[in-house]
Amino acid sequence: MTETRDVWVFIEQEEGESAPVSLELLGRARELAGELDGEVTALLLGHEIDGLPQQAIHYGADRVLVAEHPELELYRTMPYARVATGLVTERQPYIILLGATPIGRDLAPRIASAAGAGLTADCTELEIGDFERRGEVYKDLLYQIRPAFGGNIIATIVNPEMHPQMATVREGVLKLTDPDPARQGVIERITPHFESHDLALRVLKREIRLPSIDLKNAAVIVAGGMGVGSKESFDLIIELARVLGGEVAASRAAVDAGFVSQEHQVGQTGVTVRPRLYIACGISGAVQHRAGMDQASKIIAINTDPNAPIFEIADYRIVGDLKKVVPKMIRVYREDRVQGETA
Repeated sequence: MTETRDVWVFIEQEEGESAPVSLELLGRARELAGELDGEVTALLLGHEIDGLPQQAIHYGADRVLVAEHPELELYRTMPYARVATGLVTERQPYIILLGATPIGRDLAPRIASAAGAGLTADCTELEIGDFERRGEVYKDLLYQIRPAFGGNIIATIVNPEMHPQMATVREGVLKLTDPDPARQGVIERITPHFESHDLALRVLKREIRLPSIDLKNAAVIVAGGMGVGSKESFDLIIELARVLGGEVAASRAAVDAGFVSQEHQVGQTGVTVRPRLYIACGISGAVQHRAGMDQASKIIAINTDPNAPIFEIADYRIVGDLKKVVPKMIRVYREDRVQGETA
């Protein structure tokens, strides 16, 4: 079958609810397909997921391939890979996008291996462009953009010869577009078939632990880095977040140093956030950190180094010792709040 110019998005779902990253990918896929003069196809696997195909269309899909079966109710590698690789091999899409989630990171390499395709993980942006090598120009390739070499550079990766072009994308780095309830599309039902060994693994019990904090949806975030200096000094970050009614975050270096637990980590290896206000305290602002938070509405950065990379994207820059600056911020905010209550 001839390769199409279509962009496929794997729709990750659980208990009848689509993962936010899948809906974000549909919006970007719609833009990419427009440049390619192709269509957006959503690949949806599960059981009793009647409302989700139409939702995918509302968010940008032209066609939804739906495979429903009791064996697909919960994600397991082999059954999902059997259905996905069979459809990819048969229909040969131009681009395949998945969320950089535990499920996406497990399924994507299986599809890539079966299709003989390349795969770029943890992308932060996707674009369409040309590539020239040894005098030959490859038109309309997927630019797969992500931090590389420990976050010191932003790399643009292309796959000119082995298709489909595949990428996983981190949740929150792409804008979630508004759904269009009037949008129409085609829902195509697929009958899945499995080999006996696909079903060798059974799920006997599931335990779900919800995070104690919600960084992704926080309006205000106060984050600390290695510049905080110690776990004891990190109490200043916690206190400022408390008085502002925000959440506490940290860079990877601060987490690795034991200042705070891993669930507070933001950046390329943590949570991608979009708060209205982000206060970065003692954070240098390496590329891998900024990839996870530079879409905040307002950024206040506090650092003793006037050349810290974080200042390149900050709206307000404070060059100084956070151990002196943060207590002043806490005091001023408390005073303003008291005055507001007594006025």
